[in-house]
Amino acid sequence: MYKSNKTPRHLFIQQDLLNRIQSGEYSEGQLIPKENELTEIYQVSRPTIRQAIQSLVNQGYLERRKKRGTVVCQPKIKQEFTHVIESYDSEMNRKGLIPRTHVLTFKIDRANSEIATNLNIAQNDEIYKLVRLRYAGNKPIVLVTTYLPLTHLPNLLNIDFTSERLYEVLKKMQFPILQIRRKLDVLKADETTAHLLDIDENDPIFYFHSLGFTKNRLPIEYSISKYRGDINSFVFELNNKVE
Repeated sequence: MYKSNKTPRHLFIQQDLLNRIQSGEYSEGQLIPKENELTEIYQVSRPTIRQAIQSLVNQGYLERRKKRGTVVCQPKIKQEFTHVIESYDSEMNRKGLIPRTHVLTFKIDRANSEIATNLNIAQNDEIYKLVRLRYAGNKPIVLVTTYLPLTHLPNLLNIDFTSERLYEVLKKMQFPILQIRRKLDVLKADETTAHLLDIDENDPIFYFHSLGFTKNRLPIEYSISKYRGDINSFVFELNNKVE
């Protein structure tokens, strides 16, 4: 099948396999042909096949499974919110994905000690509790629980956060998010989180605590985000500190 041209053989095979994945010929969850079959199809050596496959594994399109073979998987979404202040919708749109939000809960609640400490308010002060399940296409990506101080944000319950962006709303209310502090843990999904994110209980999740500050470093948003570990990866950008 391989046609002699200036393209190295492994790159030609890599691109051909990728085309078959993207066209749906090899669908998500399907095993691709075994290495010995691919050597016959492409008329190349097994090391050449392995090089092409490994490249697609590195890119997240394929995954090697012990005793099964090589399976097609969805490439991980590279989340950049670790170093960029940007709404979820904006980031997904920029990546060519279709964002969707399902609001599970939006109500007035009372701050426990953890929320009060982060938002610099008194325990039992009134807060908004906003719980959103956020999708890319039809896949649930992240479960986000957000707490906001009621005193600074009157009439927030009138906002429909299935379509409105939180950071845009805060900006319009003169509380733009200017700085964010995040803490990352990797935990196992509990039963409720697993059900909502469509994963198995005890599957790994990325667990972020985020504290958003507005003008004068006033804490205005405290969020707990639970990202699926199987289809998300995170980009961290570091700069050398010049003294």
